[in-house]
Amino acid sequence: MQRIAKFHKVSFEQYKEAWIDTFGPTEESPILEVYQGIVLPKRATAGSAGYDFYAPYPIRLAPGEETKIPTGIRVEMEENWVLKCYPRSGLGFKYRLQLNNTVGVIDSDYFYSDNEGHIFTKLTNDTHEGKTVDIPKGAGFAQGIFVEYGITVDDDVTSTRNGGFGSTTK
Repeated sequence: MQRIAKFHKVSFEQYKEAWIDTFGPTEESPILEVYQGIVLPKRATAGSAGYDFYAPYPIRLAPGEETKIPTGIRVEMEENWVLKCYPRSGLGFKYRLQLNNTVGVIDSDYFYSDNEGHIFTKLTNDTHEGKTVDIPKGAGFAQGIFVEYGITVDDDVTSTRNGGFGSTTK
C-alpha cells in the first residue's frame, strides 16, 4: 500500500472566515470550540478504502434541506493523486443523503490555494420517505478515497491553481 497523503487542519483564521461565510457573523468562542474539536479523517478498519470525515458539529437535515459544511480539513498529497469524496454509504442508502456535486474531487494542488485547500462539503437530504437526517458531532458523514490518475501523452499544461470551485477554468 502506498502512503501518498497527510491530512491537516486549516488554520483557525481560515476556519473562522469559512464559518462566517457559511453561517454569518458569530462570536469567536463558539467557532473556536468547534475548531478545537475537529478530528482528522481516518479509516475505520485496515480493509477500508475510504477515510471518514467526521461532523465538526451536529447536522440536522429535514427532507429536501441542504447544508454547506466547512470541515476544517485540508490534505497534502503527492502529484498524480486525487481525493474523491462521497457520502458515507449507510447515509446514502438510508436517507439518499447526497453530495451536491455528486463526487467531490480534491486535486493535489488545492492544498496550496489561498484558502489553504479547505475542504467543504454540501449535503442534501434527498429522501423520498420523509426522513430527517441527524448526524451527531463526531459521526462520520462523508468518506474520501485516494485515486491515482494519468494524463495524456500530449498534455502540456503548466498553469497553477489558486482557489476552489471554478478556479481551473478561469
